[in-house]
Amino acid sequence: MSQNKTLKYSKGTVKRLLKMIYDFFPRLLPLIVVLILINAVISAMPSVFMQKVIAVIQDAWENHLSWEEAKPRIYSNVGVLVGLYICSLIAGFAFNQLMAILTQGTLARLRDTMFRHMESLPIAYFDRHKRGDIMSYYTNDVDAMRQMISQSFPQLLVSLISITTILCIMMYYSIWMGLVIVLGSMVSVIITRVVGGKSAYYFMAQQKYVAAAEGVVEEMINGGKVIKVFNHEEEAEEAFDAANEELFQAAYNANRYSNTLMPILNNVSYLIYVLVAVTGGLLIEHNVTNVSFSGLPISIAVVVPFLGMSRQFAGMIQQISPQINSIVMGLAGAERIFAMLDEEPETDNGYVTLVHATEKNGVLEETDERTELYAWKHPHQADGTITYAKVRGDIRFFDVDFAYVPGKTILHNITLYGKPGQKIAFVGATGAGKTTITNLINRFYDLEDGKIRYDDININKIKKSALRKSLGIILQETVLFTGTVMENIRYGRLDATDEECIAAAKLAGADSFIRHLPQGYQTMLDGDGSNLSQGQCQLLAIARAAVADPPVMIMDEATSSIDTRTEQIVQRGMDALMAGRTVFVIAHRLSTVKNSNVILVLDHGRVIERGTHDELIAKKGQYYQLYTGAFELE
Repeated sequence: MSQNKTLKYSKGTVKRLLKMIYDFFPRLLPLIVVLILINAVISAMPSVFMQKVIAVIQDAWENHLSWEEAKPRIYSNVGVLVGLYICSLIAGFAFNQLMAILTQGTLARLRDTMFRHMESLPIAYFDRHKRGDIMSYYTNDVDAMRQMISQSFPQLLVSLISITTILCIMMYYSIWMGLVIVLGSMVSVIITRVVGGKSAYYFMAQQKYVAAAEGVVEEMINGGKVIKVFNHEEEAEEAFDAANEELFQAAYNANRYSNTLMPILNNVSYLIYVLVAVTGGLLIEHNVTNVSFSGLPISIAVVVPFLGMSRQFAGMIQQISPQINSIVMGLAGAERIFAMLDEEPETDNGYVTLVHATEKNGVLEETDERTELYAWKHPHQADGTITYAKVRGDIRFFDVDFAYVPGKTILHNITLYGKPGQKIAFVGATGAGKTTITNLINRFYDLEDGKIRYDDININKIKKSALRKSLGIILQETVLFTGTVMENIRYGRLDATDEECIAAAKLAGADSFIRHLPQGYQTMLDGDGSNLSQGQCQLLAIARAAVADPPVMIMDEATSSIDTRTEQIVQRGMDALMAGRTVFVIAHRLSTVKNSNVILVLDHGRVIERGTHDELIAKKGQYYQLYTGAFELE
């Protein structure tokens, strides 16, 4: 990305950021701007009153007036200035209080917006992005925006208003000397644009590399045991060193240009001060006619305040440059956040919903009460009628093709029938497409070609929330949340009673070990379940699915982390859980799929064999070879 493109894009980001803040606080933001305006204008006033006081003293000296005669005019000017400073003090206090509300309120609402949007994103987004990079949105990027909103933006606005006010005052008193300052300031602006632009580019790169480094650290922490087991400490260090080196280079260049800018601008301001003093002296010496809006002649009363204004003017320009770094880092964070917010949410054009129902005389009626009977509520757009159909768990694939990346199809012409109450098992080597098929049932991804029908309804017509509510899933990788054992089981159905959760745990074979925990069902679990064994975590995941009581179950290596003895205990509960449901099973242990109604053998995204265990053994094909150990499943 070129420097110019980076800065150009930042302008659009500024506009969007300000609009967002205004949308959050439509009344507070204008009030804060008014308070900033008051402070900035008052900060430029001392030079005006200095000119008036010097003019009074000069007039008193030229006309031989006594101190007593000049004193009232001097005191009146000083009194007005004190009054203005009191107004500035009040405005500054109010500004700081309101700015805290604006900043923290904006960030709180932004985080809410980010999290709500993140929850609406498809699974594919999380497959493409590292968790450390995503977490960086909520830490580094939000913090960079906090610094920018609370300090840099207000200070920049104060400086710009003060510069404009001082420039107008200078032109009012003397256009000649004002032009000297303008020309000198143009040099400062050019230097700031060149040096500050390079600094801005590298500060934006720094923000990106911070996220990348955090992603590497997060990955290495999650894989800490694997790194230790395979003695990959040096490789892990090298991976981090590479990410850290990129971050160092960006940060080094950003601060190198940033630290160079301030001394240059400081010396330019001294040169401007000298030029103003020399110009003022020459104008007085040669009695040059002053060109101004005030009509005052060039005199000490004009030149001395002008020197103060030139230092103040240069100081304001210098105050802008330190804010550039913070603003650019904040804009880099805002760009990353807005890029995430611009990600397309998961689309859902479904309109068929899942409801609880009762049946009277063969007629289904929707009910708000929880019943064991689920029904599809199907509104018909053509005539406005609504029909209800029992959820049977009949799932069928018709000539399904799928590709994670367009043009690279990984499922080819998949046709299968999952009839109500059947157990369908998928067998095949890693990468054969087993988990991908279950992801399509959940509509985590959409088809490339073909059709999936659920109870004779096109799966695309079913709302995703309703579809997923009808599916119980036990994943190979167990995910537990920080909370009690009871809360983790209840995650499957939030309105489940304690008794229902305990019954689900007994069904899964988890009740025994739970009761041996320090606080039983009220034992607190770490977010990753580190205080439980992997098998115990899997048992809780099975209990969580059991309490949801869905019509269809998907088990992706559900017993992969359980030892053989525990598997026998769990299998009885699993059999009870699967009774009367359509079940899709993925398993590497062929012993777990023997009693399946249908076994599908997959190879490179194609179904190469199908049938019962006995039928496939009789065929003596690949399944036979796998089962007898002629081939390893992996």
